[in-house]
Amino acid sequence: MAGAARPLRVLIVTDTYPPDVNGAAYFTHRLAEGLAGRGHRIHVLRPSSSGPPHVVEAGEVTEHRVRSARIPFQPSMRAAVPLGLGGHVDRLLDRFAPDVVHVQSHFTLSRTALARARAAGIPTVLTNHFMPDNLYAHARVPRSLQSAAGSVAWNDMVRIAEQADHVTTPTPRAALLLREQGLTRDVEAVSCGIDLARFHPRAGERPAARASLGVPDRDSIVFVGRLDEEKRIDELVRALAVLTADLDAQLVLAGTGQREEELADLARVLGVDDRVHFLGFVPDERLPLVYAAGDVFAIAGVAELQSIATLEAMSTGLPVVAADAMALPHLVAEGRNGYLFPPGEVEVLADRLSRILGSRSERGFLGAASREMAGEHDHHRSLERFETVYARVVGAVPVRGRRRPVSV
Repeated sequence: MAGAARPLRVLIVTDTYPPDVNGAAYFTHRLAEGLAGRGHRIHVLRPSSSGPPHVVEAGEVTEHRVRSARIPFQPSMRAAVPLGLGGHVDRLLDRFAPDVVHVQSHFTLSRTALARARAAGIPTVLTNHFMPDNLYAHARVPRSLQSAAGSVAWNDMVRIAEQADHVTTPTPRAALLLREQGLTRDVEAVSCGIDLARFHPRAGERPAARASLGVPDRDSIVFVGRLDEEKRIDELVRALAVLTADLDAQLVLAGTGQREEELADLARVLGVDDRVHFLGFVPDERLPLVYAAGDVFAIAGVAELQSIATLEAMSTGLPVVAADAMALPHLVAEGRNGYLFPPGEVEVLADRLSRILGSRSERGFLGAASREMAGEHDHHRSLERFETVYARVVGAVPVRGRRRPVSV
């Protein structure tokens, strides 16, 4: 509890939480569990996974699940129902009386909680994980309207963020992006963090990991994440088709998404369908196996504000080949732990992958550097930083007539 003089009561508010599969959901879950493990009283306000509102004691974390409805075009995700939401939040704030409210987005539940916390005189922190690019495919926004839709979405996000007492985002590049979009207040980069003990080098376990996942024992390029448009997985498949002329390599994809069938068709057309393996959804407890099965991690997305999956791969000791876009260059030092490639340049991507897969000594050198660099993102450091942020806003914002808390 280095950053806080005493245990704090923190209400974490999020519009996405496991079983949702995305980086913001995973980060928020790990933040809640990590803070609770450090002695803080943590409650999470989130949409219900089933619809009706209810409260769940999830280990040391109390989850308040508000009424939800399915999101159009996203059958696996739900959003908070606005009707009655303000009153629900007010009652929770009154009973729990948190020292600080930490919202994880500017969407329905988070913005309501931010507004109600401000009205109650409770300090607020907002962490941004948002980029419009990650919503276009899900919301079925036509390409011709994406620029205009993105401007509207950014203006809305910035308007909400301006209301928080402190704003954070995962990387310096993500912070710069917020300022470029018009945010006038300070924004701090705080890494999502990585559990270095859970994701660690397992080079000797590769054959066993591959057998456990049901993939052949050959040199493997791995990717973990949603198989959606903005992730540009087709570039990885096309690069594999270039590689197979000289190398016995395969592509292992862990995740599901809207483009899975399309990607399988592409692999068949390119003649590499026997070398592209779709693992589907991999439970969090089995994720370390996926990285253990790999020789190199590849990511072609251009809308990454950090990329938890890339950090997990680095912590496991994998070299990384990543698109030279958004925040990915913060994680890849050219020639030290991997290589960058211009987005869309499949031939260059294939060349970088070939360079790594063709040399075991380079794999070892780059992988060791990845593990060393991942140490800068130790999740304990991130938790300490958020403790410091909470302590600062609690000390800076006066409490205006809140009731004493009752047990909840």
